[in-house]
Amino acid sequence: MTHLWVRAEQRPNEERVGLTPEGAAQLIGAGLKVSVEESSVRALPIDGYAQAGCEIVAENSWPDAPADAIIFGLKELPEDGTPLPHRHIMFGHAYKGQPAGRDLLRRFAAGGGTLYDLEYLVDDSGRRVAAFGYWAGYAGAAVSLMCWAAQQRGGIAGPAGVHPGSESLKAALSETLDGLGRPTAIVIGALGRVGTGASDLCRAMGVETTRWDMAETAHGGPFPEILDHQIFLNCIFAAPGTPVFVPENAKTAPRQLSVIGDIACDPTSDFSPIKVYDRVTDWQAPALRVHDAPPLDVTAIDNLPSMLPVESSQDYAAQLLPSLLTLADLDAGVWGRAKAEFDKHIKTIQGEHA
Repeated sequence: MTHLWVRAEQRPNEERVGLTPEGAAQLIGAGLKVSVEESSVRALPIDGYAQAGCEIVAENSWPDAPADAIIFGLKELPEDGTPLPHRHIMFGHAYKGQPAGRDLLRRFAAGGGTLYDLEYLVDDSGRRVAAFGYWAGYAGAAVSLMCWAAQQRGGIAGPAGVHPGSESLKAALSETLDGLGRPTAIVIGALGRVGTGASDLCRAMGVETTRWDMAETAHGGPFPEILDHQIFLNCIFAAPGTPVFVPENAKTAPRQLSVIGDIACDPTSDFSPIKVYDRVTDWQAPALRVHDAPPLDVTAIDNLPSMLPVESSQDYAAQLLPSLLTLADLDAGVWGRAKAEFDKHIKTIQGEHA
């Protein structure tokens, strides 16, 4: 029997989950065993999982799960260096040369486990089968507007927080923007999930928005138009061939630009299209000031959908459920393709010791 073990998230400010009680009931109905860890932070209550027929297990007990269990979480595991013998479904952030990602792959190599990276679950046309992108864009645009509002008042953005829903977020943002005008914004990647979410939030807040996608960036740059907007929202994930949207010299160039929302948030990748910063920001300090006069702030929070954990979890879980229902055949379909991607990258780690 295929056994899915839903672990509790251990990262701060992470309340999301990739499986709802309703989805768990469908998996059980299809013949899977589902264990769900108790969680002190999960946005969806444990009672629903128990009522769905899940086995409820202790929080953070996944290292002792049966060897054949497939461990399912969203964000990073604790970075304790321990070998990983299980099969894991999660966002690994391990295939673009990130230092922490290579450490994660070494742990899989040491333990003999397998990573099925959620970012690389794709259909036969190469499109991701499930993504949090819409809510990342939505929340990322909101945080960028918070940063802009703080600048207008002569400061820098304070802590971001969780909201019970998108209406609550918009109400809080309206209060933050009260008495101010509205900036101009440019969204790159506007036709994708992330860009659509960012554009929708901007529209809801009355922000005049230029929407660019592949056609507008195909010439490869430079892109002086970005500097003519007050907010730039990057919604394109770093990949080989991605052009540079904001070069390092943009800090001192003449510009209207004062806030960069790097929603794709991959500053440690060699392919990052934004060259004015080198580290992510966080909920306590969402803005990184990279230039003082005139100010230029970058916000790059890498778990933005957690600001709206209920809506984002429900949306993502619904997208992912059809794939979870095929877990009995890990050698085919989306799982087979994810395993092939893992095998390709784990060879580079194994080669270090050859």
